[in-house]
Amino acid sequence: MREKNIIGAKITNLREEREMSLEELARASGNTPDLLESIEKGDIVPSLAPLIKIARALGVRLGTFMDDVPHKGPVMVKKGKSDQVIYFSGEKGETKASALEFYSLASGKTDRHMEPFLVDVEMHNGSEFELSSHEGEEFIYVLKGKVELCYGEEKYRIKEGDSIYYDSIVPHNLHTRNNEKAQILAVIYTPL
Repeated sequence: MREKNIIGAKITNLREEREMSLEELARASGNTPDLLESIEKGDIVPSLAPLIKIARALGVRLGTFMDDVPHKGPVMVKKGKSDQVIYFSGEKGETKASALEFYSLASGKTDRHMEPFLVDVEMHNGSEFELSSHEGEEFIYVLKGKVELCYGEEKYRIKEGDSIYYDSIVPHNLHTRNNEKAQILAVIYTPL
């Protein structure tokens, strides 16, 4: 899995550039040192919520974990074939499996305020979904398949061609319906 998880190395580099210890980053981000160490080593696939907290504690955008060659002009991705991908567990707890593959549609754009992604949503085993939250807003448009959004106490079923826009501070979980794969366009906004 280490070869799939580039985020850990970026977090380590940013933390060391700021001369922060693992414990200092843990305190600033509200995560445990053990979780941060596992993410930095690439031992687990994190969910989105702790990464947003880490980005905020480091004073960077979420997309910074994907940026390699920043530039100020427009960014174009042909036919959604981005080679910049982040793997997420989709679960609040630690896991070694990825259920969400986020393909960046704006990697390298240094002054962006939104994070647009094509997301492959993999099948989820089980019927229990742990909800998580983070600051910001999300826009989801289903390109293929069907997904379900657990949002607070409510459930929304979203199928191909449907979209939903919501405040991500409300605990939520997005997953596939009927154990089928799905693909979505997701635009995530997190204030710095």
